[in-house]
Amino acid sequence: NSDFDQTDLVLVVGANDTCNSAAEDDPNSVIAGMPVLRVWRAKEVIVLKRSMATGYAGVDNPIFLKENTSCCSETPRRHSSSCAPESRSTSRPRP
Repeated sequence: NSDFDQTDLVLVVGANDTCNSAAEDDPNSVIAGMPVLRVWRAKEVIVLKRSMATGYAGVDNPIFLKENTSCCSETPRRHSSSCAPESRSTSRPRP
């Protein structure tokens, strides 16, 4: 979790509750206090999900609305290449 502050890009595939900032930010949330991955601290977050529906806990995920988050709500395998063209164009070339 401490690495996310220095992370350029996080790719979240199909996760919801495990990276929900409400667990830390909303003391009244049903998931308050639950351990989560703090992906929202990265410079950029790309979320790939079949839908933007709530997860198992039934809680909306505030990271979907954060300025550093891009969401793709289609089947990830079919659409992952078109979700974040800005990220691909600024990525470092592979050796």
